[in-house]
Amino acid sequence: MIIPVALISYGVIGLESHTLKDINTDTKAELNEHIDEKFTIDDFSQYSTFLSVYALNAAGVKGKNNFRDRTVILTTAYLIMGTTVNIIKHTGNEMRPDRTSNNSFPSGHTATAFMGAEFLYQEYKDVSVWCGISGYLVAAGTGFFRMYNDRHWFSDVAAGAGIGILSTKIAYWIHPLIMKSVFRKKENLNGVIMPTYNGKQYGLAMAMTF
Repeated sequence: MIIPVALISYGVIGLESHTLKDINTDTKAELNEHIDEKFTIDDFSQYSTFLSVYALNAAGVKGKNNFRDRTVILTTAYLIMGTTVNIIKHTGNEMRPDRTSNNSFPSGHTATAFMGAEFLYQEYKDVSVWCGISGYLVAAGTGFFRMYNDRHWFSDVAAGAGIGILSTKIAYWIHPLIMKSVFRKKENLNGVIMPTYNGKQYGLAMAMTF
């Protein structure tokens, strides 16, 4: 709990603290000095952390949970993370570094990536700790590119990371309750995850039958 709470606290304090705002500005200035062109890899890397869990299972590397349980956990974590991020974004008024909109806080891409990184860690920490480390490295890279592409401040990224990690932890905590109350008589759960594109934005769609 210490790490995600500390990250979220840093982001919240960064909304008002002049010291942390100066860190945001200095980070932006330092990155802008070295930016030659923008890379949109963060639009894809945000999903790679949790999709790798399914890829590893498909390759025969078994994780902590079966398809049904891990999909319920992921869906729960995504709902918690997505709801939290969107409520804060639509009630806040933090201008993005590129000044395109005032919903900068927190970073949704980073929250998604760190949600997936914690999911990957929880599923494979008993198989290899390097799976979890690699997931967190990809998530950190996603946060970096959100700043590199001038879409978020450092405090936005910190808060997003904390929200993502905490959302997955909560999903694992309440998973037994969900299974007992919703899926207690359901033994089969099938689903599919596929990429989507609406002409402007990339995303993922998930469909489940149970």
